[in-house]
Amino acid sequence: MIRFIDEYRNRFSVEFICKALKNNRAGGFITSRGYRQSKARGLGARRLRDAVLVERISAGHRDNYGVYGVRKMWHALHRDGTDIGREQTARLMRLAGVSGKGKGGSPITTRIANVPDLRPDLVEREFKAQSPNRLWVADITYVRTKKGFVYAAFVTDVYSRRIVGWALSDSMRTEALLLQALNQAIGCAEETTGLIHHSDHGSQYVSVVYNERLTQHGITASTGTVGDSYDNALTENVNGSYKNELIHTSRWNDVVEVEIATFEWVSWWNETRLHQSLGYRTPIEVETEFWKQNPPQARIETKANAQEQNSGHFSTAGTTHY
Repeated sequence: MIRFIDEYRNRFSVEFICKALKNNRAGGFITSRGYRQSKARGLGARRLRDAVLVERISAGHRDNYGVYGVRKMWHALHRDGTDIGREQTARLMRLAGVSGKGKGGSPITTRIANVPDLRPDLVEREFKAQSPNRLWVADITYVRTKKGFVYAAFVTDVYSRRIVGWALSDSMRTEALLLQALNQAIGCAEETTGLIHHSDHGSQYVSVVYNERLTQHGITASTGTVGDSYDNALTENVNGSYKNELIHTSRWNDVVEVEIATFEWVSWWNETRLHQSLGYRTPIEVETEFWKQNPPQARIETKANAQEQNSGHFSTAGTTHY
């Protein structure tokens, strides 16, 4: 009501507005004296705190690519030491005029190979791992720019959801794109022996050169059902988030512009973004906590167990990987 009087007091007197409100409303009106006393006192403590929090929420929403909904914003505020309830967060987000962003659809970039794909399915839709560097998932998506299409390849660690390798190119050639992402992932890992690499049936992932690189580092290739996105659901989620949180927010000029933005987005995804599947923690926090709780000897035993378990899978599969 005070905001209403503030808005119209230059056109009508405060007394006239208050009298009109009193005559036309059964209750809840304010007198001219009450209005002036309220203005003299200034903003109440709650309104002052709300104003500070609205500004903080607006800045946090903007700094996180404008994608945080109520739950993530609530957790983010708590991580910063702000004592606030979830319903209050929702109310203040409405005041700030911000909201979360739903998942976008993922484009199809899979080109079925014209040679037999002999890789087994070692995941069977169970996207779980007991430690980092046990299971990676990989996929490709594309970005439309003013100068043509740009292709993005991502390799994601299932345990921590960290993007361990990525690359961009204006070509889907294996050497220019997928190998670059894979090499980056291998370079970030302490040990890859016994690791499973899961992807779709795209011809790039079936190529000899790609699978030779996996074999060189003790990594075993795995794939799901042809044409079934659920068999690589985690990478579909990464691609969808990438398109929805970054790519669909702008019109892109060329591969260089997309590459710079993607670098920043991947850094944010790994180091800052709160992941619901990780208990509203970041991938880096999850990995750091794991290695802190697992001394070097435990890491060796974990990897040895992984290698033994994977070898059991392979012996029953009776297949050769190319």
